[in-house]
Amino acid sequence: MSMILFACVVRVRDGLPLSASTDFYHTQEFLESRRRLKTLALRLAQYPGRGSAQGRDFSIHFSSSGDVACMAICSRQCPAAMAFCFLETLWWEFTASCDATRVGLASRPYTFLEFDSVIQKVKWHFNCASSTQMRSSLEKVQEELEFQPPTVLTLEDTDAANGVMNGHAQMCSEPAPNFRMEPVTALGVLSLVLNIMCAALNLVRGVHLAEHSLQVAHQEIGNILAFLIPFVACIFQCYLYLFYSPARRAKVALMLLFICLGNMYLHGLRNLWQILFHVGVAFLSSHQILTRQLRDKQLDCGV
Repeated sequence: MSMILFACVVRVRDGLPLSASTDFYHTQEFLESRRRLKTLALRLAQYPGRGSAQGRDFSIHFSSSGDVACMAICSRQCPAAMAFCFLETLWWEFTASCDATRVGLASRPYTFLEFDSVIQKVKWHFNCASSTQMRSSLEKVQEELEFQPPTVLTLEDTDAANGVMNGHAQMCSEPAPNFRMEPVTALGVLSLVLNIMCAALNLVRGVHLAEHSLQVAHQEIGNILAFLIPFVACIFQCYLYLFYSPARRAKVALMLLFICLGNMYLHGLRNLWQILFHVGVAFLSSHQILTRQLRDKQLDCGV
């Protein structure tokens, strides 16, 4: 029987699976370990570095660095040094071949599904290579483990995280928040582009007016603020559209108010069509922010 049975790569901050090996066993004990691994992935931010959770027949090991963590289910006979050496090798392979920006922006599970071939290759190497071939690497990892032992978790820790007692799923009174947004629409992208354009126009005019006013007089402070405040409001509208934020309606209304008042104040420096354009873009962005909701997802207490 192989020592390393299953491996996956996840994002640390939210446990989003990025890639995983596709071959796994179907025994009840193994499927239970898969469920516990998925639960543990959601809590990796609480356990930086290395850690292990022991089961009756299988062990779960994880190693994280930055926003990427590698996790594995191994047989109880698999030495910890071998498991962590495997995870470290997998981590280096993933970070070398996969772009960090894509990792940060990934919104769907298994965005790097093609990395499965690398996982299979590394897993096969560790399962089939003799201990003498990996002696130097294993000795190095073993020394690191002795100097800084991994976090040891109990199965009760992972069960409690998933609201499970005695192998039965409880009704979760307060599920963990999921702040993943719905996909960006074409109209939403248009509103972002127009909002960035308005922000740039406000910034350029505001900076130019500030340079001119500082050389002449300080009476144009109101006009400068009327350009710069809508600039900040436009940027914040872009943020509200892209990322979830509590009290969104109040923030959207406040940003819209700032933009409308700023453009009304600039009536002498902008013509009517320019003001209508800026206000129209602000209303379009506000509508897109309020219509883009959190992605519906039922609480999943299993695998």
